[in-house]
Amino acid sequence: MRNRFGIQLFTTIPLVALCLALSSCASLPDVHYLKTSLAPQDSATLQTTQGTLSKQKTESLLAQRLRSAKVDLPELAALEEAATGSPLIAGNKLTLLNDGPQTISAMMAAIKNAKDHINLETYIFGDQGLGEEFADLLIQKQREGVQVNVIYDSIGSINTKPEFFQRLRDNGINLLEYNPVNPFKRMISWRLNNRDHRKILVVDGLIAFTGGINITDDYSSSSLFRSRSRNRSNLGWRDTHIQVEGPAVASFQWLFMQTWVSQKSDDLAARKYFPQLKPMGDKIVRVIASTPDGDYEIYKAYILAMQEAKVSIHITNSYFVPDAQMIDALTKAAQRGLDVKIIFPGVSDASLVMHAGRSFYSQLMASGVRIFELQASVLHAKTAVIDGYWSTVGSTNLDMRSFLHNSEINLIALDQGFGSIMENAFNEDLKNSIEVTREKWEQRPFSDQLREWIARRFEYWL
Repeated sequence: MRNRFGIQLFTTIPLVALCLALSSCASLPDVHYLKTSLAPQDSATLQTTQGTLSKQKTESLLAQRLRSAKVDLPELAALEEAATGSPLIAGNKLTLLNDGPQTISAMMAAIKNAKDHINLETYIFGDQGLGEEFADLLIQKQREGVQVNVIYDSIGSINTKPEFFQRLRDNGINLLEYNPVNPFKRMISWRLNNRDHRKILVVDGLIAFTGGINITDDYSSSSLFRSRSRNRSNLGWRDTHIQVEGPAVASFQWLFMQTWVSQKSDDLAARKYFPQLKPMGDKIVRVIASTPDGDYEIYKAYILAMQEAKVSIHITNSYFVPDAQMIDALTKAAQRGLDVKIIFPGVSDASLVMHAGRSFYSQLMASGVRIFELQASVLHAKTAVIDGYWSTVGSTNLDMRSFLHNSEINLIALDQGFGSIMENAFNEDLKNSIEVTREKWEQRPFSDQLREWIARRFEYWL
């Protein structure tokens, strides 16, 4: 089960007609010459707990993160800041969380230790199994005097019973329904096509989580990732989350509060939302968020990293329906001789999206891009590692919906050590994937080609 708006859109004809009538087609900016169109500062802005570092110290610290002469990290960092408007933040500890059980366990441990507040923002908040267990824990903490604030997306959580959310409210939890399906709940600013796809958890302003994992029972079991038994029964979804400690946590807190305010909801209860944050590690990160009608920050960051790549581009993504410019960035990278590998789902909860993504396979493989499909588990991760040092984990799929109509969030790390962790995870997924070869692909049944053609007609809405 997947409460993906694009899928529901095309299984309900009246809803399609309504959205077409109310929405005009937006378009992504021209980024073919993104580097030359930017006007970066002499160096990137690097924020620390002691303030902003000088140009010399910033470039020195960035250079320490790099051992390959092929990559100019300070230059890319300055370009990326010009493209996204987000500074670098030093002094963070990052913990990569693979699959549901590991992620949910880490989040619940943080929640259990909460002393002041818990801010949760999620696309899907399910009411069965894991979702119910998560809700019970939040209610327990609210009763202990910890203020719990929850944002959930109205479409993403459309299958969740109203009684589930009412129980949370009755126990004192502050809830916000993002862009309600019912237009009478928000008449003036009702925009059905704009969704909150972010996944953010901030506890006491000291620890944050983000990535692709929703609060649903799909994550109660592990996938085959690093599994010794290879038991394919009762497999969970394959996804990735990240735990952040250090100064960057404040960025997640601000984004949560901005979303809350944007919905014109009641004020948040007074709490210590922004405690003094100390350095917790040595990772340099950038927190990038995008909103509908925004400046396409995450899209630009991806394109710029692809255009500036010198060695490799390794992507794992669950829903791939990109625009022509992203296809151009990937194919040109492969033509430059880079190692470009992409892992897509071989099993999907959204067949229309999967077929639309497969319609790009021939073009990608013709340029030298290698394509793999993950087997057994439903792939839901949204990660990438480029040149072994630029890594990202977040909520953003590589599709038009994510870039144009969703509120999304990604964390970017500029660090070779963390890049190695990301590469290891990518290689582990390769073990459970099958490569799609050009010869076999061209021999696929005509019925599959027809499905791909039909799905591609709806690419803007998926």
